[in-house]
Amino acid sequence: MQRAPVLSASCGPCPIRWGIRVAEAPRSAPPPLIVHVIHRLDVGGMENGLVNLLNRMPTEAYRHAIICMTDYTDFSQRLQRDDVHLYSLHKREGKDLGVHLGLWRLLRQLRPAIVHTRNLATLEAQVTAAAAGIQVRVHGEHGWDVGDTDGSNPRNRRLRRWVRPLVSQYIALSRHQMGYLEEQIGVAHARLNQVCNGVDTARFRPSPAGADRRAPLPAGFAAADTLTIGAVMRMQPVKAPLELARAFLLLRDSVPAMFPRLRLVLVGDGPLRQTATEILTAAGVAEQVWLPGARDDVPELMRAVDLFVVPSLAEGICNTILEAMATGLPVIATDVGGNPDLVQPGATGNLVPAGKPEALTEAMAGVLSDDAQRQRMGRAARARAEREFSLEAMVQGYLQVYYKALGSAAGAS
Repeated sequence: MQRAPVLSASCGPCPIRWGIRVAEAPRSAPPPLIVHVIHRLDVGGMENGLVNLLNRMPTEAYRHAIICMTDYTDFSQRLQRDDVHLYSLHKREGKDLGVHLGLWRLLRQLRPAIVHTRNLATLEAQVTAAAAGIQVRVHGEHGWDVGDTDGSNPRNRRLRRWVRPLVSQYIALSRHQMGYLEEQIGVAHARLNQVCNGVDTARFRPSPAGADRRAPLPAGFAAADTLTIGAVMRMQPVKAPLELARAFLLLRDSVPAMFPRLRLVLVGDGPLRQTATEILTAAGVAEQVWLPGARDDVPELMRAVDLFVVPSLAEGICNTILEAMATGLPVIATDVGGNPDLVQPGATGNLVPAGKPEALTEAMAGVLSDDAQRQRMGRAARARAEREFSLEAMVQGYLQVYYKALGSAAGAS
């Protein structure tokens, strides 16, 4: 996909840049425009879900624009549609009232049929959208804020309750978030919709028979008889990479005979990557671990591992769990957020308490020690991903919410 030309303009105190991908010739009655407001378009589960949605949304249904409160990166090149407009508002750290003036002016210019905000970082944009005269406003809850892993922060709860009357329809990815919005925030059940993320089961798939699935790993890192534990995450506290590092080290005492055959592949970047590397190196297992940072070949790397682990302290619907399931991997995950919606204990993997490295170690040892169970769980995970978490089902879920929101607004008018 060609990189769009980038233009610059000034919007009062808030500079805006936008990338415009050349659209088809204008039609007399173009489809309604949906503006998706996010904090930043960069590598991440929510962002990946947005890109997957827009790439597969019927072109005749809606037009789309993405407004980034901060900016977007080369991750935007994963957008396969040429008619998606990208805008950056360059929000400053902390409170930045000027950015809302810029957002208001841009919304007045675009006049979308729907404004769709995502997560707490853009919830205030619901107020700006209402002030700009946008009647249909959708908000999605995809996960928890890094500093508020269960939604209990009083300030964040007050903000959600204050903005609640302005939101036409909510989208929650997990049953946990549905319950939180209804019970803690007071959202009426009629305005709640659960739409789970989908996974590209063609891109994330098991290795074909006879393929050298270890090829993406460093030369000499994993022999034919090794068992590799994999994880893909942002290296930040809520994702708990250090818990996984400690759990891996505990395997040395838990399964001493097997431990020399074990490998850990921890993919992703962030503030805790260096600390995780130092912990593992100091423990003398540097030759058994690989922390390559952020990678573009995640599907290939997933096919190179035998067990996938998610040690997070909080989650919405974890895209990497879905991707691992589609790859045919058993998944050990913490019993938080939307993880129980995805992992079926004893069938496709197991759930463990968050923040308990010993429990994580025990669960990993059990699956790694039983080849037949591991393969059975992997097959069941792939079958469930194909059956229940397709991208087509996700697209249909969003289309229904947009249709419902527009219909409610028309009825109110």
